[in-house]
Amino acid sequence: MKVAIVHDWCVVYGGAERVLEHIIDCYPEADIYTLIDFVPEDQRGFLRGKLPYTSFLQKIPFVKHLYRKLLFLMPFAIEQFDLSKYDLVISSSYCVAKGALTGPNQVHVSYCHSPMRYAWDHYHEYLREGKLERGPLSWLARRQLHKIRNWDVRSSNTVDHFIANSQFVQARIQKFYRRDSNLVFPPVETGLFQLREEKEDFYVAAGRFVPFKRLDLAVEAFSQMPDKRLVMIGDGPEMAKLRSKAGPNIEFIGFQPPEVVRDYLSRAQAFIFPSEEDFGIVPVEAQACGTPVIAFGSGGALETVVGLGIPAGPETTATGVFFDEQTTDSLKDAVERFELARDQFRPQAISEHAAAYGPHAFKMNFREQVILALHGRSYRPAGRLVTGSLPKLAEAAQPAYAA
Repeated sequence: MKVAIVHDWCVVYGGAERVLEHIIDCYPEADIYTLIDFVPEDQRGFLRGKLPYTSFLQKIPFVKHLYRKLLFLMPFAIEQFDLSKYDLVISSSYCVAKGALTGPNQVHVSYCHSPMRYAWDHYHEYLREGKLERGPLSWLARRQLHKIRNWDVRSSNTVDHFIANSQFVQARIQKFYRRDSNLVFPPVETGLFQLREEKEDFYVAAGRFVPFKRLDLAVEAFSQMPDKRLVMIGDGPEMAKLRSKAGPNIEFIGFQPPEVVRDYLSRAQAFIFPSEEDFGIVPVEAQACGTPVIAFGSGGALETVVGLGIPAGPETTATGVFFDEQTTDSLKDAVERFELARDQFRPQAISEHAAAYGPHAFKMNFREQVILALHGRSYRPAGRLVTGSLPKLAEAAQPAYAA
């Protein structure tokens, strides 16, 4: 088969790019398409030596810094890729990649990280953060987002097979697109994290310092618990605001390389995760170290963290504590419950729980979903696509499982 992989944009090596990396491993001969490509040379390993085809947006002056403001052009730009020579098109989509145009003699499988949040359930938050709640620019932004929502629904109808990265995203796909989807958790490099049984006397939070991550809750809560130490890892536009709220027991160490993050995660009493994420890779990484997670009880965390006191299988141990509201008091209460039950958390069992989210499981499950999409297509042009029974297709895919 001729395979194309369409990704929204390549700017940094983030969570979506980790998924793209393993999709490329499944289909090493595939061509890559993306709206823009400005990944630094020292981060390009995930592209496996490939040079992606880019859109006309790549040539716009200063687009590297302005691309987020060009959302209104992105649906048009993604439709300009000519993918007609490919049998299988795989989109890795959290914005517009799923809108790539395909025909009835092609199969389009979309791995949906999330329907675009700023056009749907984070619409009003997006306007507030951009100071676009009032005035002429507000009405222009609202009009453009209305058009994008309409396009987003229309383009979802051309996808043959949706794969969601969590049950939470499955619910959003059903809500916004009225489409069913199958679940494949994203790959987490759990093998890079070492189990550490002995923990030190501090907590850790990590991520981009942006409003929706709600790291302000961690700072405010620990500022009111001066006997507990919190280490904040990351950087972003909220840095000054967070520092202004922090007490002397909170340490900011800025953006850190992966090995430093792994070290802090392995030594911490617990990882603080106050945001509502579609999946959330860092909580799984923390658990891979045997470190419990104190998380807001919504979104992807409910699928990767076993909460203290939540009924589970007889062999399942708690891997964290949930708090019910995104408030300072709710987080403080969760920290107190964690400390009272600290002896119930077993690092070895927590690490074993995280191992189920490794890359091998992702590759195996992803390939199985693609096989199902190929097998279930409604139009079968002679000689173009793989034919045969589902067991034979699965057998043919075995080498990729072991990658």
